[in-house]
Amino acid sequence: MRLGGPEIIIIAVVFILLFGGSKLPDLAKGLGEGIKNFKKSVKTEDETPDEKKPL
Repeated sequence: MRLGGPEIIIIAVVFILLFGGSKLPDLAKGLGEGIKNFKKSVKTEDETPDEKKPL
């Protein structure tokens, strides 16, 4: 079940119809910031030592 070109275009058109052209940049900005914060938190957790691990 893979998405091809026509399916992606249909999804994009639905998003434009639902949210309107003016709200899409704000939606994309929020999504980008969310992904950035998620990656930052995962990276921070990997760098801190876990005190529960046995030595």
